[in-house]
Amino acid sequence: MDKVLVIGGSGFLGSHVADKLSDSGFEVSIFDINASEWMRDDQEFIEGSILDSKRLHEAINGKKYVYHFAGIADIAESKLSPEKTIELNILGTTNVLNACVKNKVSRFIFASSMYVYSSFGSFYNATKKSSEIIIEAFNKEYGLDFTLLRYGSLYGPRAQDWNGINSFIKQIVNEGKLDYFGSGEEKREYIHVSDAADLSLEILSKDYANKAITITGLQVLNSKELIDMIFEIVGKDPVVRMNKKKNDDHYVKTPYRHSVMHARKLTPKSFVDIGQGILEIIDSLKESSHNES
Repeated sequence: MDKVLVIGGSGFLGSHVADKLSDSGFEVSIFDINASEWMRDDQEFIEGSILDSKRLHEAINGKKYVYHFAGIADIAESKLSPEKTIELNILGTTNVLNACVKNKVSRFIFASSMYVYSSFGSFYNATKKSSEIIIEAFNKEYGLDFTLLRYGSLYGPRAQDWNGINSFIKQIVNEGKLDYFGSGEEKREYIHVSDAADLSLEILSKDYANKAITITGLQVLNSKELIDMIFEIVGKDPVVRMNKKKNDDHYVKTPYRHSVMHARKLTPKSFVDIGQGILEIIDSLKESSHNES
């Protein structure tokens, strides 16, 4: 049974990937500063920071694969805390890479972003681009095999409050209205986190070694279509306050502006329909509200 370390495995995407790995028979350890509330009995938890080289070395020892999801992923937070973002996303990633080399890890899998193609995304984008370049350098200098996973717009259970679809649903369910920053024409290829996690295991095939992979969905919607769909599913008349001031943090219809390492695109062969996915989030919000009352 191959051993896998999921760094940042207590978070949104990391926890789903950890579960898929366990379901597939891998021996999974989760490395995070916070214990996972979705921790399974067949998973090991290792508390630690990616800034702690000694702790990383101990955690990675004996692992065949290392997935790296840790760091700052919120664009707004990256703008407020550039030094922290650079420290965690670049220095932290470099610490992980060093530990992987020392422990002769077979493959390092890095959670990157579609934003690396764009000029948007502030320090978040800058640190993802920088990390990809550093990862390629580690491969050239030390022979560390890697796979870069450039995720598109994820949604689903366990998401952070700032996640796009989840934040829309939460405000519409709780307040019956939505304050939206943008024109409504912003397009995304949405993918359910469960589908993204499945594809994150598919790349363990040797075919994907030392490659960049774009992981997106097959359901393309603009923001207005998505918002109207959520209101209809919730059963409320749309009440939307649109702030059409230009948002320089996010791309509108396409991220493609910069050339980076060429990527192969992976999409799920079968997938969670976005309507079903929205219902799933609504049900989880209602369950959470019921448990708190």
